[in-house]
Amino acid sequence: MPASEDAAPRGALGRRRVAVVFGGRSSEHAISCVTAAGVLRALDRERWDVVPVGIAPDGRWVLAADDPGRWELHDGVLPAVDAAEGPAVLAPRSPVERGLVAVGAGDVPRALGEVDVVLPLLHGPYGEDGTLQGLLEMSDTRYVGSGVLASALAMDKHYAKTVLQAAGVDVGPWVLVTDRTWRTAREERLDAGLALAGATGADAVFVKPSRAGSSMGVSRVVVRQDGQDRPGAREALAAAVEAAREHDPKVLVEVGVRGRELECGVLDRLAGGPPQASAVGEVAVVDGRDFYDFEAKYLDAAAVRLTCPADVPDGVADAVRATALRAFEALGCEGLARVDVFAGEDGRVVVNEVNTMPGFTPSSMFPRLWAASGLDYPALVERLLALALERATGLR
Repeated sequence: MPASEDAAPRGALGRRRVAVVFGGRSSEHAISCVTAAGVLRALDRERWDVVPVGIAPDGRWVLAADDPGRWELHDGVLPAVDAAEGPAVLAPRSPVERGLVAVGAGDVPRALGEVDVVLPLLHGPYGEDGTLQGLLEMSDTRYVGSGVLASALAMDKHYAKTVLQAAGVDVGPWVLVTDRTWRTAREERLDAGLALAGATGADAVFVKPSRAGSSMGVSRVVVRQDGQDRPGAREALAAAVEAAREHDPKVLVEVGVRGRELECGVLDRLAGGPPQASAVGEVAVVDGRDFYDFEAKYLDAAAVRLTCPADVPDGVADAVRATALRAFEALGCEGLARVDVFAGEDGRVVVNEVNTMPGFTPSSMFPRLWAASGLDYPALVERLLALALERATGLR
């Protein structure tokens, strides 16, 4: 039976208790830490007892510092959870053992108590992809965001495109390169990638890990120049696949879609109302970079211009919002998502990807989209926690 909200535990002075989980094993570990810094700073301590749980790159859970400054980006130095940060933390184990336990070296295990809700601020595999969500489902622990299937689908760009396409949502063409096909049919996969560009008249393709984010491992490969096949394109494509495989053995080759790069946030409504879409924002790379890569996103503020609301016609904004809502529903998302699209001059809106736990620093696009829609950062965090608290545990 689902746990009753009335029976949910309370922290000191009747406050709710939230476990903020961040870090993780993926290549987006540092970005998760930066996200946690923003959330830790925004949480209302009059309403919430906060238990910061960091996951080190080796997968160990530790009781982390409740200090936003510890997890912020300073002078280009990326933060990281150290496995020796604090005592180890044991996750909830079952519906009848839902408390967190701290275990220091040589110490008696210390009960941290049950939590009302978990805020999983993990990006990438081993956290955003349904794995952590499955663990929390096993113990009937409420958490923010999408469930197991939606998280896994959105994380895997191949399956996300497959499901979206089946639901009638426009996505760009792609070629899949699995670990097996790269080892046993490499030349055929390269042929397919080059043929994809030729069939669509594209001059370039993008090669990306299927299950990574923050533009980790993404390359732009020019395959045609001045209407002719570019010399060395095949070798460049192979090198790009190898670079992507450093992050994920499953790789996509996609056609570069012509159009403005726009983003839209989606939030569920309280009391089971239909999800709502935010204002539309635009990402524009301004310093000559080929695309919105990791450095442009996080390390070089002058390299990119984020505009919110985007200066687009009302009809385009409406089409983007409608597409974002359709994508959210098609993947079965819950709580929140950011939907990234390309909007062409012909009115076509093509979904690039769906993020079920987007970057959440105060300067990230998702909070900015909602600030432009009338929901500031602290209110946005409260809304997400309230949505998680009212959601039933178990199958839904």
